[in-house]
Amino acid sequence: MNLKPKTTTIMFNENQIHEIEAHGLTVAQVEAQIEAFKRGFPSLEVVKAASPEDGITILSEEQCDNAVKYYDAVAEQLEVVKFVPASGAATRMFKELFEFVNDDKRGKGIDTLLQNIEKFAFYEELKATGVDFADDKAVVSAIIKEGLNYGAKPKGLVTFHNYEEGARKAIEEHLMEGAQYAASKGVSRLHFTVSPEHKAAFKALLDERVAHYEAKFGIRYDISFSEQKPSTDTIAVNPDNTPFLTDEGKLLFRPAGHGALLSNLNDIEADVIFVKNIDNVTTDALRGDTIRYKKALAGVLLNLQAQAFAHLKALNEGAANIAEVAEFVEKKLCTKLPAEYNAELLKALLDRPIRVCGMVRNEGEPGGGPFWVKNDDGTQSLQIAESSQISAEDMPLMKEATHFNPVDLVCGVRKADGSKFDLMGYTDPKTGFISSKSSGGRELRAQELPGLWNGAMAQWNTIFVDVPISTFSPVKVVQDLLRPQHQ
Repeated sequence: MNLKPKTTTIMFNENQIHEIEAHGLTVAQVEAQIEAFKRGFPSLEVVKAASPEDGITILSEEQCDNAVKYYDAVAEQLEVVKFVPASGAATRMFKELFEFVNDDKRGKGIDTLLQNIEKFAFYEELKATGVDFADDKAVVSAIIKEGLNYGAKPKGLVTFHNYEEGARKAIEEHLMEGAQYAASKGVSRLHFTVSPEHKAAFKALLDERVAHYEAKFGIRYDISFSEQKPSTDTIAVNPDNTPFLTDEGKLLFRPAGHGALLSNLNDIEADVIFVKNIDNVTTDALRGDTIRYKKALAGVLLNLQAQAFAHLKALNEGAANIAEVAEFVEKKLCTKLPAEYNAELLKALLDRPIRVCGMVRNEGEPGGGPFWVKNDDGTQSLQIAESSQISAEDMPLMKEATHFNPVDLVCGVRKADGSKFDLMGYTDPKTGFISSKSSGGRELRAQELPGLWNGAMAQWNTIFVDVPISTFSPVKVVQDLLRPQHQ
Protein backbone atom coordinates (compact mmCIF):
# COMPACT_ATOMS: atom_id res chain seq x y z
CA MET A 1 0.00 0.00 0.00
CA ASN A 2 1.46 3.35 -1.02
CA LEU A 3 0.66 5.90 1.65
CA LYS A 4 1.74 8.86 -0.48
CA PRO A 5 -1.20 10.42 -2.29
CA LYS A 6 -1.04 10.72 -6.05
CA THR A 7 -2.60 14.16 -6.02
CA THR A 8 -2.92 16.94 -3.48
CA THR A 9 -6.26 16.49 -1.77
CA ILE A 10 -5.90 18.92 1.14
CA MET A 11 -5.29 22.63 0.62
CA PHE A 12 -3.38 24.19 3.49
CA ASN A 13 -3.22 27.94 3.87
CA GLU A 14 0.04 29.81 4.23
CA ASN A 15 -0.09 29.87 8.04
CA GLN A 16 -0.77 26.13 8.18
CA ILE A 17 2.10 25.38 5.82
CA HIS A 18 4.33 27.38 8.16
CA GLU A 19 3.02 25.36 11.14
CA ILE A 20 3.79 22.10 9.32
CA GLU A 21 7.31 23.18 8.38
CA ALA A 22 8.00 24.58 11.85
CA HIS A 23 7.18 21.11 13.17
CA GLY A 24 9.91 19.65 10.95
CA LEU A 25 7.42 18.07 8.55
CA THR A 26 6.62 18.64 4.89
CA VAL A 27 3.19 19.18 3.36
CA ALA A 28 3.67 15.96 1.38
CA GLN A 29 4.31 14.00 4.60
CA VAL A 30 1.18 15.40 6.25
CA GLU A 31 -0.89 14.65 3.14
CA ALA A 32 0.43 11.08 3.24
CA GLN A 33 -0.67 10.81 6.86
CA ILE A 34 -4.15 12.04 5.96
CA GLU A 35 -4.33 9.49 3.13
CA ALA A 36 -3.47 6.79 5.68
CA PHE A 37 -6.41 7.94 7.82
CA LYS A 38 -8.69 7.58 4.79
CA ARG A 39 -7.42 4.20 3.64
CA GLY A 40 -6.61 2.66 7.00
CA PHE A 41 -3.78 0.22 7.55
CA PRO A 42 -4.01 -3.31 6.19
CA SER A 43 -3.62 -6.26 8.53
CA LEU A 44 -0.37 -8.20 8.48
CA GLU A 45 -0.36 -11.24 6.26
CA VAL A 46 0.18 -13.63 9.14
CA VAL A 47 1.01 -17.23 8.23
CA LYS A 48 1.20 -18.74 11.72
CA ALA A 49 2.60 -18.19 15.19
CA ALA A 50 6.32 -18.86 15.55
CA SER A 51 7.02 -21.83 17.80
CA PRO A 52 9.96 -23.78 19.23
CA GLU A 53 9.47 -26.16 16.30
CA ASP A 54 9.51 -23.37 13.72
CA GLY A 55 10.99 -19.93 14.37
CA ILE A 56 11.94 -19.80 18.05
CA THR A 57 15.46 -20.95 18.90
CA ILE A 58 15.86 -22.89 22.13
CA LEU A 59 19.45 -22.66 23.38
CA SER A 60 20.89 -25.59 25.28
CA GLU A 61 22.97 -24.77 28.35
CA GLU A 62 26.12 -25.40 26.32
CA GLN A 63 24.94 -23.21 23.43
CA CYS A 64 24.05 -20.45 25.89
CA ASP A 65 27.47 -20.71 27.54
CA ASN A 66 29.20 -20.54 24.15
CA ALA A 67 27.17 -17.49 23.08
CA VAL A 68 28.05 -15.71 26.33
CA LYS A 69 31.75 -16.55 25.86
CA TYR A 70 31.62 -15.32 22.25
CA TYR A 71 30.20 -11.97 23.33
CA ASP A 72 32.61 -11.59 26.26
CA ALA A 73 35.55 -12.34 23.95
CA VAL A 74 34.72 -9.58 21.45
CA ALA A 75 32.85 -6.96 23.53
CA GLU A 76 36.04 -5.04 24.34
CA GLN A 77 36.56 -4.34 20.62
CA LEU A 78 33.01 -3.07 20.13
CA GLU A 79 31.01 0.07 20.76
CA VAL A 80 28.10 -1.08 22.93
CA VAL A 81 25.06 0.99 23.95
CA LYS A 82 22.07 0.23 26.16
CA PHE A 83 19.03 2.07 24.74
CA VAL A 84 16.13 2.62 27.14
CA PRO A 85 12.82 4.24 26.11
CA ALA A 86 11.96 6.22 29.25
CA SER A 87 9.63 8.93 28.00
CA GLY A 88 6.37 10.04 29.50
CA ALA A 89 4.68 10.11 32.89
CA ALA A 90 3.73 6.85 34.61
CA THR A 91 0.04 7.61 34.13
CA ARG A 92 -1.15 4.05 33.53
CA MET A 93 0.89 2.77 36.48
CA PHE A 94 -1.15 4.93 38.85
CA LYS A 95 -4.49 5.01 37.00
CA GLU A 96 -6.38 3.16 39.73
CA LEU A 97 -4.95 5.48 42.38
CA PHE A 98 -6.21 8.55 40.53
CA GLU A 99 -9.67 6.99 40.19
CA PHE A 100 -9.77 6.48 43.97
CA VAL A 101 -8.60 9.99 44.84
CA ASN A 102 -10.58 11.86 42.18
CA ASP A 103 -13.72 9.72 41.79
CA ASP A 104 -13.99 7.71 45.03
CA LYS A 105 -13.71 4.52 42.97
CA ARG A 106 -12.16 1.90 45.23
CA GLY A 107 -11.27 -1.51 43.84
CA LYS A 108 -9.24 -4.49 45.02
CA GLY A 109 -6.03 -2.84 43.82
CA ILE A 110 -6.39 -0.03 46.33
CA ASP A 111 -6.97 -2.53 49.13
CA THR A 112 -3.87 -4.46 48.06
CA LEU A 113 -1.82 -1.26 47.95
CA LEU A 114 -2.85 -0.07 51.42
CA GLN A 115 -2.63 -3.48 53.10
CA ASN A 116 0.95 -3.86 51.86
CA ILE A 117 2.09 -0.25 51.96
CA GLU A 118 5.16 -1.01 54.12
CA LYS A 119 6.43 -3.47 51.48
CA PHE A 120 6.86 -0.79 48.81
CA ALA A 121 10.38 0.54 48.40
CA PHE A 122 9.01 4.10 48.44
CA TYR A 123 7.47 3.59 51.91
CA GLU A 124 10.21 5.50 53.77
CA GLU A 125 9.87 8.43 51.35
CA LEU A 126 6.12 8.33 51.87
CA LYS A 127 6.56 8.38 55.67
CA ALA A 128 8.81 11.41 55.32
CA THR A 129 5.92 13.38 53.79
CA GLY A 130 4.18 13.26 57.19
CA VAL A 131 1.03 11.71 55.74
CA ASP A 132 -1.58 10.33 58.16
CA PHE A 133 -1.58 6.58 57.48
CA ALA A 134 -4.99 6.25 59.10
CA ASP A 135 -6.48 8.24 56.20
CA ASP A 136 -6.59 5.96 53.14
CA LYS A 137 -7.30 8.70 50.66
CA ALA A 138 -4.56 10.91 52.08
CA VAL A 139 -2.03 8.07 51.71
CA VAL A 140 -2.95 7.39 48.09
CA SER A 141 -3.02 11.10 47.33
CA ALA A 142 0.46 11.50 48.84
CA ILE A 143 1.77 8.87 46.43
CA ILE A 144 0.40 10.41 43.24
CA LYS A 145 -0.01 14.09 44.09
CA GLU A 146 1.42 16.36 46.78
CA GLY A 147 4.15 14.35 48.44
CA LEU A 148 5.88 11.87 46.14
CA ASN A 149 4.03 13.28 43.10
CA TYR A 150 4.51 10.00 41.25
CA GLY A 151 1.46 10.64 39.10
CA ALA A 152 3.41 13.35 37.30
CA LYS A 153 6.76 11.54 37.14
CA PRO A 154 8.12 9.01 34.65
CA LYS A 155 8.64 5.40 35.73
CA GLY A 156 12.39 5.86 35.70
CA LEU A 157 12.12 8.19 38.71
CA VAL A 158 9.85 5.92 40.77
CA THR A 159 11.51 4.06 43.66
CA PHE A 160 11.32 0.36 42.74
CA HIS A 161 13.51 -1.70 45.06
CA ASN A 162 14.81 -1.78 48.63
CA TYR A 163 18.36 -2.71 49.63
CA GLU A 164 20.34 -2.50 52.86
CA GLU A 165 22.38 0.32 51.34
CA GLY A 166 19.21 2.21 50.40
CA ALA A 167 16.34 2.18 47.91
CA ARG A 168 16.85 2.40 44.15
CA LYS A 169 14.79 4.01 41.44
CA ALA A 170 14.15 2.19 38.15
CA ILE A 171 16.80 4.16 36.27
CA GLU A 172 19.42 3.11 38.83
CA GLU A 173 18.70 -0.56 38.10
CA HIS A 174 19.53 0.17 34.46
CA LEU A 175 22.88 1.55 35.61
CA MET A 176 23.44 -1.77 37.40
CA GLU A 177 22.53 -3.74 34.29
CA GLY A 178 24.58 -1.53 32.00
CA ALA A 179 27.72 -2.16 34.02
CA GLN A 180 27.20 -5.93 33.87
CA TYR A 181 26.42 -6.56 30.20
CA ALA A 182 26.70 -3.30 28.25
CA ALA A 183 30.21 -2.17 29.09
CA SER A 184 33.31 -2.19 26.90
CA LYS A 185 36.70 -0.52 27.19
CA GLY A 186 35.88 0.39 30.78
CA VAL A 187 32.83 2.42 29.78
CA SER A 188 29.12 1.66 30.03
CA ARG A 189 27.15 3.73 27.54
CA LEU A 190 23.46 4.26 28.24
CA HIS A 191 20.98 6.28 26.23
CA PHE A 192 17.58 7.28 27.60
CA THR A 193 14.77 8.78 25.56
CA VAL A 194 12.98 11.22 27.86
CA SER A 195 10.26 13.84 27.72
CA PRO A 196 11.59 17.42 27.84
CA GLU A 197 9.78 18.18 31.09
CA HIS A 198 11.50 15.26 32.89
CA LYS A 199 15.03 15.66 31.57
CA ALA A 200 16.29 17.91 34.38
CA ALA A 201 15.02 15.49 37.05
CA PHE A 202 16.70 12.52 35.35
CA LYS A 203 19.97 14.44 35.12
CA ALA A 204 19.77 15.57 38.74
CA LEU A 205 19.31 12.01 40.00
CA LEU A 206 22.12 10.67 37.83
CA ASP A 207 24.47 13.48 38.86
CA GLU A 208 23.83 12.41 42.44
CA ARG A 209 24.13 8.63 41.96
CA VAL A 210 26.45 7.85 39.05
CA ALA A 211 29.70 8.21 41.04
CA HIS A 212 28.45 5.57 43.49
CA TYR A 213 27.90 3.01 40.72
CA GLU A 214 31.13 3.91 38.94
CA ALA A 215 33.01 3.15 42.17
CA LYS A 216 31.01 -0.05 42.69
CA PHE A 217 31.93 -1.48 39.27
CA GLY A 218 35.21 0.29 38.53
CA ILE A 219 33.90 1.70 35.27
CA ARG A 220 32.86 5.03 33.80
CA TYR A 221 29.33 5.77 32.59
CA ASP A 222 28.67 7.68 29.39
CA ILE A 223 25.00 8.66 29.64
CA SER A 224 23.10 10.53 26.94
CA PHE A 225 19.51 11.63 26.43
CA SER A 226 17.27 12.38 23.50
CA GLU A 227 13.69 13.52 23.09
CA GLN A 228 11.03 12.27 20.72
CA LYS A 229 11.41 14.52 17.69
CA PRO A 230 8.53 16.80 16.63
CA SER A 231 9.22 15.76 13.04
CA THR A 232 7.95 12.27 13.94
CA ASP A 233 4.56 13.58 15.13
CA THR A 234 1.42 12.90 13.11
CA ILE A 235 -1.44 15.24 12.34
CA ALA A 236 -4.78 14.77 14.11
CA VAL A 237 -7.95 14.72 12.03
CA ASN A 238 -11.67 15.09 12.61
CA PRO A 239 -13.92 12.01 12.28
CA ASP A 240 -14.39 12.95 8.58
CA ASN A 241 -10.57 12.90 8.10
CA THR A 242 -10.21 16.65 7.62
CA PRO A 243 -7.43 18.32 9.65
CA PHE A 244 -8.42 18.91 13.28
CA LEU A 245 -8.11 22.56 14.29
CA THR A 246 -7.62 23.67 17.89
CA ASP A 247 -9.79 26.38 19.47
CA GLU A 248 -7.08 28.80 18.35
CA GLY A 249 -7.47 27.62 14.75
CA LYS A 250 -4.13 25.81 14.62
CA LEU A 251 -3.35 22.31 13.32
CA LEU A 252 -2.92 19.69 16.05
CA PHE A 253 0.06 17.34 15.94
CA ARG A 254 0.41 14.37 18.29
CA PRO A 255 3.33 12.10 19.29
CA ALA A 256 3.18 9.03 17.07
CA GLY A 257 3.86 6.30 19.66
CA HIS A 258 7.10 4.48 20.41
CA GLY A 259 7.70 3.86 16.71
CA ALA A 260 8.78 7.50 16.54
CA LEU A 261 11.85 6.51 18.56
CA LEU A 262 13.33 4.75 15.51
CA SER A 263 14.77 8.14 14.59
CA ASN A 264 16.46 8.36 18.00
CA LEU A 265 17.78 4.80 17.65
CA ASN A 266 19.06 5.66 14.18
CA ASP A 267 21.20 8.43 15.69
CA ILE A 268 23.08 6.03 17.98
CA GLU A 269 26.63 5.26 16.88
CA ALA A 270 27.36 1.73 18.06
CA ASP A 271 28.10 -1.83 16.93
CA VAL A 272 25.66 -3.46 19.34
CA ILE A 273 22.57 -1.81 20.84
CA PHE A 274 20.61 -3.43 23.68
CA VAL A 275 16.97 -2.29 23.86
CA LYS A 276 14.89 -2.74 27.00
CA ASN A 277 11.96 -0.90 28.58
CA ILE A 278 12.50 1.33 31.62
CA ASP A 279 10.16 -0.69 33.89
CA ASN A 280 11.56 -4.14 33.10
CA VAL A 281 14.16 -4.49 35.84
CA THR A 282 14.59 -6.79 38.80
CA THR A 283 16.65 -6.91 41.99
CA ASP A 284 20.33 -7.78 42.42
CA ALA A 285 19.41 -11.21 43.80
CA LEU A 286 17.43 -12.16 40.69
CA ARG A 287 19.42 -10.40 37.96
CA GLY A 288 21.70 -13.33 37.07
CA ASP A 289 19.48 -14.74 34.32
CA THR A 290 19.04 -11.28 32.81
CA ILE A 291 22.80 -10.74 32.54
CA ARG A 292 23.43 -14.24 31.19
CA TYR A 293 20.76 -14.11 28.52
CA LYS A 294 21.45 -10.55 27.44
CA LYS A 295 25.03 -11.60 26.73
CA ALA A 296 23.82 -14.78 25.05
CA LEU A 297 21.51 -12.85 22.72
CA ALA A 298 24.42 -10.56 21.81
CA GLY A 299 26.67 -13.55 21.19
CA VAL A 300 24.08 -15.14 18.91
CA LEU A 301 23.71 -11.86 17.02
CA LEU A 302 27.45 -11.28 16.52
CA ASN A 303 28.02 -14.87 15.40
CA LEU A 304 25.20 -14.69 12.84
CA GLN A 305 26.30 -11.25 11.70
CA ALA A 306 29.84 -12.50 11.02
CA GLN A 307 28.48 -15.41 8.97
CA ALA A 308 26.11 -13.12 7.05
CA PHE A 309 29.00 -10.77 6.19
CA ALA A 310 31.11 -13.72 4.98
CA HIS A 311 28.30 -15.01 2.74
CA LEU A 312 27.65 -11.51 1.40
CA LYS A 313 31.35 -11.10 0.55
CA ALA A 314 31.36 -14.43 -1.26
CA LEU A 315 28.25 -13.48 -3.22
CA ASN A 316 29.71 -10.13 -4.24
CA GLU A 317 32.92 -11.84 -5.40
CA GLY A 318 31.00 -14.51 -7.32
CA ALA A 319 32.55 -17.22 -5.16
CA ALA A 320 29.51 -18.27 -3.15
CA ASN A 321 27.82 -21.64 -3.07
CA ILE A 322 24.25 -20.42 -3.63
CA ALA A 323 22.69 -23.47 -1.98
CA GLU A 324 24.79 -22.97 1.15
CA VAL A 325 23.87 -19.29 1.36
CA ALA A 326 20.19 -20.12 0.89
CA GLU A 327 20.39 -22.70 3.68
CA PHE A 328 21.98 -20.10 6.01
CA VAL A 329 19.27 -17.56 5.17
CA GLU A 330 16.48 -20.06 5.84
CA LYS A 331 17.84 -21.94 8.83
CA LYS A 332 19.87 -19.28 10.64
CA LEU A 333 18.34 -15.94 9.58
CA CYS A 334 14.83 -17.43 9.71
CA THR A 335 13.68 -16.18 6.31
CA LYS A 336 11.81 -18.68 4.14
CA LEU A 337 12.67 -18.25 0.49
CA PRO A 338 10.23 -18.47 -2.43
CA ALA A 339 10.47 -21.49 -4.74
CA GLU A 340 12.49 -19.40 -7.17
CA TYR A 341 15.21 -17.09 -5.91
CA ASN A 342 18.54 -15.75 -7.14
CA ALA A 343 21.80 -14.30 -5.85
CA GLU A 344 20.39 -10.77 -5.90
CA LEU A 345 17.59 -11.69 -3.51
CA LEU A 346 20.07 -13.43 -1.22
CA LYS A 347 22.32 -10.34 -1.23
CA ALA A 348 19.36 -8.11 -0.36
CA LEU A 349 18.38 -10.39 2.50
CA LEU A 350 21.90 -10.58 3.93
CA ASP A 351 22.53 -6.85 3.66
CA ARG A 352 20.13 -5.75 6.40
CA PRO A 353 20.21 -4.73 10.05
CA ILE A 354 19.86 -7.71 12.33
CA ARG A 355 18.08 -8.11 15.66
CA VAL A 356 17.95 -11.01 18.07
CA CYS A 357 14.85 -10.85 20.26
CA GLY A 358 14.32 -12.65 23.51
CA MET A 359 10.89 -14.31 23.70
CA VAL A 360 9.34 -15.55 26.94
CA ARG A 361 6.80 -18.30 27.40
CA ASN A 362 3.24 -17.05 27.19
CA GLU A 363 1.84 -16.75 30.70
CA GLY A 364 -1.00 -14.39 29.89
CA GLU A 365 0.92 -11.10 30.08
CA PRO A 366 -0.21 -8.41 27.61
CA GLY A 367 2.03 -7.79 24.62
CA GLY A 368 2.77 -8.67 21.04
CA GLY A 369 3.78 -12.10 19.88
CA PRO A 370 6.19 -13.79 17.44
CA PHE A 371 4.73 -14.68 14.04
CA TRP A 372 5.66 -15.76 10.54
CA VAL A 373 4.41 -13.22 8.00
CA LYS A 374 4.37 -12.97 4.21
CA ASN A 375 6.46 -10.26 2.55
CA ASP A 376 6.15 -8.47 -0.78
CA ASP A 377 9.36 -10.10 -2.08
CA GLY A 378 7.85 -13.59 -1.80
CA THR A 379 9.69 -14.48 1.40
CA GLN A 380 8.30 -15.27 4.81
CA SER A 381 10.02 -13.82 7.84
CA LEU A 382 9.64 -13.47 11.59
CA GLN A 383 7.86 -10.41 12.97
CA ILE A 384 6.63 -9.20 16.32
CA ALA A 385 2.93 -8.46 15.88
CA GLU A 386 0.45 -6.71 18.15
CA SER A 387 -3.20 -7.79 18.21
CA SER A 388 -4.14 -4.50 16.50
CA GLN A 389 -2.15 -5.60 13.42
CA ILE A 390 -3.94 -8.93 13.03
CA SER A 391 -7.24 -9.34 11.23
CA ALA A 392 -10.27 -10.81 12.99
CA GLU A 393 -10.08 -14.01 10.93
CA ASP A 394 -6.41 -14.48 11.89
CA MET A 395 -6.99 -13.73 15.58
CA PRO A 396 -7.15 -17.46 16.51
CA LEU A 397 -3.44 -17.57 15.53
CA MET A 398 -2.75 -15.07 18.33
CA LYS A 399 -4.11 -17.59 20.83
CA GLU A 400 -1.78 -20.26 19.43
CA ALA A 401 1.35 -18.27 20.28
CA THR A 402 3.52 -20.14 22.77
CA HIS A 403 5.62 -17.01 23.40
CA PHE A 404 5.22 -13.25 23.62
CA ASN A 405 7.40 -10.19 23.22
CA PRO A 406 8.94 -8.81 26.44
CA VAL A 407 10.88 -6.11 24.51
CA ASP A 408 14.28 -7.72 24.94
CA LEU A 409 16.26 -6.85 21.82
CA VAL A 410 19.89 -6.82 20.76
CA CYS A 411 20.49 -4.93 17.52
CA GLY A 412 23.31 -5.06 15.00
CA VAL A 413 23.19 -1.91 12.90
CA ARG A 414 26.52 -2.04 11.04
CA LYS A 415 27.02 -3.01 7.40
CA ALA A 416 29.71 -5.44 6.31
CA ASP A 417 32.02 -2.49 5.51
CA GLY A 418 31.60 -1.08 9.03
CA SER A 419 29.37 1.82 8.05
CA LYS A 420 25.98 2.20 9.69
CA PHE A 421 22.65 1.23 8.16
CA ASP A 422 20.09 3.99 7.76
CA LEU A 423 17.41 2.31 9.84
CA MET A 424 14.69 4.53 8.37
CA GLY A 425 15.00 2.53 5.15
CA TYR A 426 14.00 -0.80 6.74
CA THR A 427 10.51 0.01 8.01
CA ASP A 428 7.13 -1.09 6.71
CA PRO A 429 5.15 2.11 6.09
CA LYS A 430 2.02 -0.02 5.52
CA THR A 431 1.86 -0.70 9.24
CA GLY A 432 0.43 1.70 11.76
CA PHE A 433 -2.47 2.22 14.11
CA ILE A 434 -5.40 4.63 14.14
CA SER A 435 -7.26 5.38 17.37
CA SER A 436 -10.06 7.63 18.60
CA LYS A 437 -9.03 10.38 21.03
CA SER A 438 -10.35 13.77 22.09
CA SER A 439 -9.05 17.29 22.61
CA GLY A 440 -10.94 20.09 24.30
CA GLY A 441 -13.96 17.80 24.53
CA ARG A 442 -14.01 17.22 20.76
CA GLU A 443 -13.50 13.85 19.13
CA LEU A 444 -10.50 13.30 16.88
CA ARG A 445 -8.61 10.52 15.16
CA ALA A 446 -4.94 9.93 15.96
CA GLN A 447 -2.32 7.93 14.10
CA GLU A 448 0.70 6.07 15.41
CA LEU A 449 3.76 5.23 13.38
CA PRO A 450 4.82 1.59 12.95
CA GLY A 451 5.82 0.36 16.42
CA LEU A 452 9.54 0.41 17.21
CA TRP A 453 9.81 -3.39 17.42
CA ASN A 454 6.91 -4.00 15.02
CA GLY A 455 6.66 -2.22 11.66
CA ALA A 456 9.65 0.06 12.31
CA MET A 457 11.93 -3.00 12.20
CA ALA A 458 9.86 -5.06 9.75
CA GLN A 459 12.65 -5.39 7.19
CA TRP A 460 15.41 -6.35 9.60
CA ASN A 461 16.70 -9.89 9.83
CA THR A 462 14.89 -11.15 12.93
CA ILE A 463 15.81 -14.10 15.12
CA PHE A 464 13.73 -15.16 18.12
CA VAL A 465 15.41 -16.87 21.09
CA ASP A 466 13.59 -18.41 24.04
CA VAL A 467 14.58 -16.69 27.31
CA PRO A 468 13.42 -17.57 30.83
CA ILE A 469 10.46 -15.75 32.36
CA SER A 470 12.84 -14.63 35.12
CA THR A 471 14.27 -12.08 32.66
CA PHE A 472 10.88 -10.36 32.41
CA SER A 473 9.58 -8.37 35.38
CA PRO A 474 7.62 -5.37 34.08
CA VAL A 475 5.81 -2.87 36.29
CA LYS A 476 2.60 -1.96 34.48
CA VAL A 477 0.66 -1.02 37.64
CA VAL A 478 2.07 0.00 41.01
CA GLN A 479 0.91 -3.26 42.66
CA ASP A 480 3.36 -5.15 40.39
CA LEU A 481 6.08 -3.89 42.73
CA LEU A 482 4.73 -6.42 45.26
CA ARG A 483 5.71 -9.33 42.98
CA PRO A 484 8.68 -11.45 44.14
CA GLN A 485 10.85 -10.00 41.33
CA HIS A 486 10.69 -6.61 43.03
CA GLN A 487 10.83 -7.53 46.72
